[in-house]
Amino acid sequence: MKRKGKLTHLDKDGMPAMVDVSGKAVTSREAVAECRVRFPADVAAQLRKNGLKSAKGAIAETAIVAGTMAAKRTHELIPFCHPLPIDGCRIAIDWSGERELAIECLVKTTDRTGVEMEALTGATVAALTVYDMCKALSHAIVLGPAKLLGKRGGKRDFGKAGR
Repeated sequence: MKRKGKLTHLDKDGMPAMVDVSGKAVTSREAVAECRVRFPADVAAQLRKNGLKSAKGAIAETAIVAGTMAAKRTHELIPFCHPLPIDGCRIAIDWSGERELAIECLVKTTDRTGVEMEALTGATVAALTVYDMCKALSHAIVLGPAKLLGKRGGKRDFGKAGR
């Protein structure tokens, strides 16, 4: 596998450093990320029957709120992420097959740096929330993969961005 570029969060001496974005132009940017949640067959059947409700409440709705909150606070969790104004955040949760939920998070901003980490954080925290709300049914629930589906804005576009 051939690498493109270099690690951006290291200074000239190889020490960890936040990227200086002060010279970049403010542009419209967005990113879409996904995280999957795979359930044992009996748990998936029970969740489908109950309309994604558990003893703790509405699973999808709670996960959407948690993922949105997480996307807005990504800079507090990931050391070198810049605090960004989040112009929009949408989380979609739907079944993908009989046993798997697909959680997709779209984040938008108008700033000097992208929102890939915010989208990934939103999707994964939403998935963690689903796990938390369902773990009483089984500890065999599997999270992942979590992946960036696309981004738009900045130096280059990648994959599927926007809806």
